[in-house]
Amino acid sequence: MTPGERWLAATWPLVHARLPAAPARVLEVGCGSLGGFIPMLRADGYDALGIDPQAPDEAHYQRIEFELADLPRQVDAVVASTSLHHVADPALVIDRITGTLASGGTVVVVEWAWEKFDEQTAEWCFKRLGPDDEAGWLHRRRDEWLDSGHEWPSYLREWTEREGLHPGYLLLRLLDERLERRLLACGPYFFPDLAGTSQADEQTAIDAGHIRPTRIDYVGTRR
Repeated sequence: MTPGERWLAATWPLVHARLPAAPARVLEVGCGSLGGFIPMLRADGYDALGIDPQAPDEAHYQRIEFELADLPRQVDAVVASTSLHHVADPALVIDRITGTLASGGTVVVVEWAWEKFDEQTAEWCFKRLGPDDEAGWLHRRRDEWLDSGHEWPSYLREWTEREGLHPGYLLLRLLDERLERRLLACGPYFFPDLAGTSQADEQTAIDAGHIRPTRIDYVGTRR
């Protein structure tokens, strides 16, 4: 199972539990090359559409940036999993999300608060990486940090600015300005990319105070 598949399997129960009952109309923002939750949604009877430039070239997907997509109107729910912190203008994207929702519609967001990725958490992750021939994004962060010679906070800030990543607190503010918050929780984020490490293992480390929770689980409804 790939890290992406592990992530989808672990977060699907959260997403599914907060959605209206099938056959509701659900739109997924940034479903990625794996198709995100669309296969699971459709298998459960939802009328689901995924939007992403790298989406599968199949029915029920639009291979385009969300900002340029021809959005359906009056959908019952929108799902965005680790996509908002990458977009160029999160306020614009969230406005488009709320604009496509029916009154009382639900938004389910799973995000990353990179600003909480402190050195102690980074070192915990780096100790649990798999072989370098299976290198992923955390391998690259470790190697680039070590090569930089900088302190971790300086390196993290430089990398996120270079990549144009938006912090979690900004995304939450934008969501709260446009939606009625129904849920806000935090939890494990890194486990899919760590060798022999489950979501429960990461949660145990969080509970013990060894690392910080950097995943954001947010649910809101359109006012």
